[in-house]
Amino acid sequence: MAWYNWVIPIVTLLLGLVGGFAAGTYYLKKQMQNMQMDEKQLQAMARSMGMNLNQKQLKQMSRTMKNMKMPNKFGK
Repeated sequence: MAWYNWVIPIVTLLLGLVGGFAAGTYYLKKQMQNMQMDEKQLQAMARSMGMNLNQKQLKQMSRTMKNMKMPNKFGK
């Protein structure tokens, strides 16, 4: 058996794993940035955590989530 019968599949696997991870993190980051919650979803989330929000708190929470920036851990 020639050496390239071992090297090419290993290199291809590694490149596929690295490329798949990079594409997955990029896609997930974009989805998290575009995620929007309406007031019903925020109210349901707050109730599941045992909180009952009034309208003022609900508006403040939605404004905060809208203005929130995602941390960039990959140096881009």
